[in-house]
Amino acid sequence: MISAIARALPVVAVLAGAVSGDGLAGGGAPAGALQPHWTEVSWPFPIDKWGTGRAFHCGPEACGVGVDLYLRPKLGFCNCARGVYNDSELDRVGDLALLGSDYAGIGAGREVQVGWMTGRSRVFTVTAPHLPPIAATAIAFNDRCDVVVATVTAGADPSHGTRPALDFLNSDLVLRWARSELGADGS
Repeated sequence: MISAIARALPVVAVLAGAVSGDGLAGGGAPAGALQPHWTEVSWPFPIDKWGTGRAFHCGPEACGVGVDLYLRPKLGFCNCARGVYNDSELDRVGDLALLGSDYAGIGAGREVQVGWMTGRSRVFTVTAPHLPPIAATAIAFNDRCDVVVATVTAGADPSHGTRPALDFLNSDLVLRWARSELGADGS
């Protein structure tokens, strides 16, 4: 399992300031807009207390670089009063432990909008035993006390995958799934 993940996740250097603020606070592509080609793939991680999620891949022909996105809900796990409002809350609810046991943020996180939900994104360096460090972007957004977490890997520069991932998260497919999983009305 670890070797399969290691092959899927490229080796990267620590990139200070890797995510630019270009459009991250915006709502992404409008509902129904064309999206890069995303293919659902098998969940590559062992089952933990949050169960399995959904995994997607967008190839370099559509996203510029290969982008992997891992997505799952965590019901009742969010700060009900404030949501994913700061980097500490993002660190708490995120899923970076799927990729490795040791991770550290690179710079400050940024606010994101996914459908009717708000949250944060932040780039991290992730280290797993016996593997070189990788970079990944953690994204979390909430509806009341429930949160959806996404983990994105995208080659040597994770900022290349952040915009396509946010656009995909704002797609009809993901927003319908989020409404269903969270029992939300989408308002």
